[in-house]
Amino acid sequence: MESTVETVAKMMALAARTAPKAVGFDFIEIKILTGSEIELVADEMFAYGREHGRRNYDRDGDNVRRSSAILLLALADAEPIRQDCGACGFATCSEMKAHYREGSDFAGPVCSWRILDLGIALGSAVKTASLFNVDNRIMYRLGVVARKLGLIEGEHVIGVPLSATGKSIYFDR
Repeated sequence: MESTVETVAKMMALAARTAPKAVGFDFIEIKILTGSEIELVADEMFAYGREHGRRNYDRDGDNVRRSSAILLLALADAEPIRQDCGACGFATCSEMKAHYREGSDFAGPVCSWRILDLGIALGSAVKTASLFNVDNRIMYRLGVVARKLGLIEGEHVIGVPLSATGKSIYFDR
């Protein structure tokens, strides 16, 4: 099953890459983790939760450890669409960029349209997993730790662990 799940992860990466993007520019980074990289992330999730007093990093870390592959998607160096639309909460794209800073988990602010690009890529990826009956869960905490470990570059990182067992390990947690 492991190699089949890894193949599906590659198909998910393809779906994320070809998902529609605002104004036709792609700022999505993609990486697939397997084997020892999964163990590294799981260990760090437990440690990060303990060190920072953050809830459920242990629960999600356990799910990650039991996964066969992980798809990481990141929004990296995303330029705003230059419409000064205000969706990000700032009057202009230039004003938004002037407020850019590193946050506790992610960096930003980021153009709202680029965040939508990431969401559409995630939706395309998990839809692909569903087509092949591979269990998955979109995980915020996994993205935080993968970013802190430098496993993928980007302002926002989201992880999608994958598993194929008799019962979804991500359902009754």
